[in-house]
Amino acid sequence: MRDIEHTIDITAETLYEAVAAALAVLQQDSWVGEIAQGLNTVGVLVQQPPVKHEVKMKDFLSWLERPGGSPAEVALRDRVRKLLAKPNGSPSAKSR
Repeated sequence: MRDIEHTIDITAETLYEAVAAALAVLQQDSWVGEIAQGLNTVGVLVQQPPVKHEVKMKDFLSWLERPGGSPAEVALRDRVRKLLAKPNGSPSAKSR
């Protein structure tokens, strides 16, 4: 919101899992509550070989809420939801 960029190194198997893992780590800091949804992006730089992705928060949240799909996709979304779950069990990405 104030043109501040934060960087986190994480390990993930998929792009959306990387976004969720990074958001889960960032939620440990109080400023994270100010991350706006919608067209804001989370940058993902893949190492080995280096690849950078940008994901619109609205696309990430839409994918996260999508029902059905292949068993692998359903399992992946469940795993990503668990990464984002607050202690009370509700996904933190929905609260903003």
